[in-house]
Amino acid sequence: MKKLWLFLVVVAVASIPGFAQKTTGNGAPSGSHYDLNIIGVDQAKGAPLTGSNRHTIFVPLHTASSDNDLAPGTDIFLTQGSFAVCDGNAFDAAHNCAGQQIAGTGAVFQLPCDSLTATAVVPCTGNSVAAYTVWGRVVGKPGGTGTITTCALDSTNTEVCSTLNEVFVRNKSNKFDDVTKELTTIVTATQKYPLFNSAFVSYFWDYDNNGNKLLQLRFYLQ
Repeated sequence: MKKLWLFLVVVAVASIPGFAQKTTGNGAPSGSHYDLNIIGVDQAKGAPLTGSNRHTIFVPLHTASSDNDLAPGTDIFLTQGSFAVCDGNAFDAAHNCAGQQIAGTGAVFQLPCDSLTATAVVPCTGNSVAAYTVWGRVVGKPGGTGTITTCALDSTNTEVCSTLNEVFVRNKSNKFDDVTKELTTIVTATQKYPLFNSAFVSYFWDYDNNGNKLLQLRFYLQ
């Protein structure tokens, strides 16, 4: 009888919407997913790296700090739509998936608003909405670190960054961690906003990289 109850509990938990079972050896959920590789390099890429179906973004291997940034680092601008790398070169002008320049410098990644991190008070807006989780890890030679902070610009062009961020450290045996909240929301002292909510004009990840050669992100639809 105890074994039967245990079986029923496991089945019930596994059937909860949004519940991701860690059945792979690297800590990530099993199943199909979208891969995004953020690669740190010493020299700037000369090619624009726009207009193709790639899954890579090239960023500086070491990011210079700036007193003007709330979260100093490389800007990966976020646009709303199906998963796609619009501009994989963070060293030159940033272009969206329609080919329009949206910033002087940076890469561009397109993704839906995540309904799992939206709330009834601050919901998703826009036409592209999906329920998904985000998992990340660093691979390669141990020793590097990096921090990604989700930020946005308001209607006055003021930069607002989340109080949540994700620190990626390369250890000997790195496994994937759930980084959904950190990469799909902006948390302030008074409110939590999902990506692409109309409270802000534009959104971006601020990636402060200090030696991470490869950051792997996976996006699992629920």
